[in-house]
Amino acid sequence: MEVNTKTIIQKSKFGRICVFCGSSQGKKSSYQDAAVDLGNELVSRNIDLVYGGGSIVLMGFVSQAVHDGGRHVIGVIPKTLMPRELTGETVGEVRAVADMHQRKAEMARHSDAFIALPGGYGTLEELLEVITWAQLGIHDKPEYSPCHESVASKLCWEIERIGYSSED
Repeated sequence: MEVNTKTIIQKSKFGRICVFCGSSQGKKSSYQDAAVDLGNELVSRNIDLVYGGGSIVLMGFVSQAVHDGGRHVIGVIPKTLMPRELTGETVGEVRAVADMHQRKAEMARHSDAFIALPGGYGTLEELLEVITWAQLGIHDKPEYSPCHESVASKLCWEIERIGYSSED
């Protein structure tokens, strides 16, 4: 029996995944690594990206990786955040919306599933909203927050944000 040495592209049941993540640097370089790794994983599975539209830090890393890999990128950003979260070149398609409520609805409308990477209160709020929508039967799309050694779980976001350390 001969083994095919060609790369086998994994087919996903998801065409587009929405990624919620922070627009700030974060305290750990592993957050940036996770954003790039996730972007590369989406590309390897032929999955397009829907995200918060910013070109800075984590949002910028994940969107750039997906775009560089040849996949479609849809960024959804409130007009009021454009001066703060769009610096330099944008990638893919950027849709300006009126406010945060419209942003979340538009991101959900164009996504088959949701992934949350580290972020602040906004990221946590976006994740909780889609979880609530699932509980209410508004959608039946899966959501996922990675919790492994190199990326803090959402519980750790708050602890880190207030500056608490177990070594204190």
